[in-house]
Amino acid sequence: MNITLIAIHPERSPQAVPLACAFLKEALLADASLRGKVEAEVLEFFQGDDPARCAESIAQAKPQLVAFSVYVWSRESAIETARELRSRVPGVVICAGGAEPTANPAGLLETGLFDFLVRGEGEGSFLQAVKLLAQGAMPQGVPGVVLPGEAPGALPAPLDLEQIPSPYLSGQLDPTVPGGALWQLSRGCDFACAFCYDHKGNGGVRRFALKRIEAELRLFARLQVPQVFVLDSTFNKVPQRAKEILRLIRKLAPGVHFHFEVRSEFIDAEMAELFASITCSLQIGLQSADPAVLRGVGRGFDRDDFVMRASLLNRTGAIFGFDLIYGLPGDSLKLFRSSLDFALSLYPNHLDIFPLAVLPGTRLNGKADALGLEHLKVPPYTVLSTPTFSAKELKEASALAAACDVFYSRGKAVAWFNAVACSLKLSPSAFLAGFAHLLGERGEKGEKEIAEGEIWGLQRQFLTALFQQKKKARLLPLALDLADYHHYYAEALLAAPVTPARKPRNSELLQTPLVLSAAATLASFNYEILDILEAGEFDLGEFAGCFEAAGSCAIIYPAQGEVATESISPEYFELLRSLDGKRGAGDICKKLGLPLPDALPFLEFLVTEGVASFSR
Repeated sequence: MNITLIAIHPERSPQAVPLACAFLKEALLADASLRGKVEAEVLEFFQGDDPARCAESIAQAKPQLVAFSVYVWSRESAIETARELRSRVPGVVICAGGAEPTANPAGLLETGLFDFLVRGEGEGSFLQAVKLLAQGAMPQGVPGVVLPGEAPGALPAPLDLEQIPSPYLSGQLDPTVPGGALWQLSRGCDFACAFCYDHKGNGGVRRFALKRIEAELRLFARLQVPQVFVLDSTFNKVPQRAKEILRLIRKLAPGVHFHFEVRSEFIDAEMAELFASITCSLQIGLQSADPAVLRGVGRGFDRDDFVMRASLLNRTGAIFGFDLIYGLPGDSLKLFRSSLDFALSLYPNHLDIFPLAVLPGTRLNGKADALGLEHLKVPPYTVLSTPTFSAKELKEASALAAACDVFYSRGKAVAWFNAVACSLKLSPSAFLAGFAHLLGERGEKGEKEIAEGEIWGLQRQFLTALFQQKKKARLLPLALDLADYHHYYAEALLAAPVTPARKPRNSELLQTPLVLSAAATLASFNYEILDILEAGEFDLGEFAGCFEAAGSCAIIYPAQGEVATESISPEYFELLRSLDGKRGAGDICKKLGLPLPDALPFLEFLVTEGVASFSR
């Protein structure tokens, strides 16, 4: 039997990994009774791909069974591809599994395109279904399998995780192809938030053995996988286990970037230090800063405790961000703006802000009518209005979310945002509302309408207009210095480090043309940049009252895992600007009137540090 497993990704990214399909293929290959009887392959597509072309690609394999892995984002693509497939491969059996069929089986079966659905974790149910199909029978009565006309029963008991092989260790998945790995450390969720489906099922929370985790970790390190997205609803729910895994990462894969989802209440000082000791980013589900709103969806919130845990992360330098959801029951535009203000006051490195999705199968979906939640009945199931959050206000919240993403998160404004907003006597949400107005319709269409290369210019444009409007033009040069420096700093973090070189001879320095490293940035500022950096977090008005805007020049570059900032004189700044790889530095110095004995130590520093190199 030829089986084709279909993954449809939302977009091309390091997270575009067909993990669910790979797990199913591993289950088929590991079953002795099916050995030699089935052939399975995984095909990958992307949301927006032409369904007819997808179906044509699938048909070329002449499959007898096609299994779609379906999520909220891929539902319509899967339906349309299945429809196209019906006309191309007569008699093919088509099924679907995943989050969407599990939560909303009726919605898919009503299309008439699927012969059966697999609900819950699929390795056991799908395997039994394939065995029956191989014998010429439909999978009637298999736990977890729903055929047209049947009522979905209880979810089946899941397999012991020890029975599920690793598609990474077997070589089934190569994490270097998409440039990242989806790393599943557990299944299930310890919490029961009303808006989420992760806690559903009969198996509770099950965690993969540390022996397997260590083996996969060693593989990621050996393959030099750039980043790993950890699939664990609450990575740090069992603190001692989390700390053990973090120590393994620090020991075995220090060069790999990890993405974790964590809960704040399980972070202590030791864990914060461990997170800071590896290359990683944390996502913390705040959702709302209003206790009553959170109680309504089954979550607790201790404001003081949350602030304390965030301060632990800030103290260690760990990278973290928050999730916010607007449109929850009882939420309002005013409360959302208050939540936004609270979140930004804690200096997260980024915020991910979403409208509420009333997902099928969740407790919130079951109470939607009683709560007055108007929402889309098809993916993405987003809320349209609530008794306390009108459609117009939800649109305003969406614009605020886009403004925050562009100006704060993508604009790398974490280090200076609060100081600038405070100097204007504006709350973070009021500041961002002004930026949302600047973005206009582009922001309303979503933050992806704004290209990365535009953001810095938009920040400067907005700051200039806002400081003038607020009659704070005296502070504008300092605000622009902050925006400019952190833009250069972020670029340097992403650049390859400069490469130090041997100490050169003086004749080489003066006669051989030099060229500036592509990773080095020459920048000019209104204030002395080192005074700004040494001041740390400061009040703009107080700083401007103490320091003169006499200007400064600097070279900024990545070196040995850090970003170096060297303040230089205007003469040496001009020297650096003149290093074109064609003229010797001695000639340039003479033209600029720089004494060679003074310039030689500077040129030697440039070459030995790797900021400049000889042009051969």
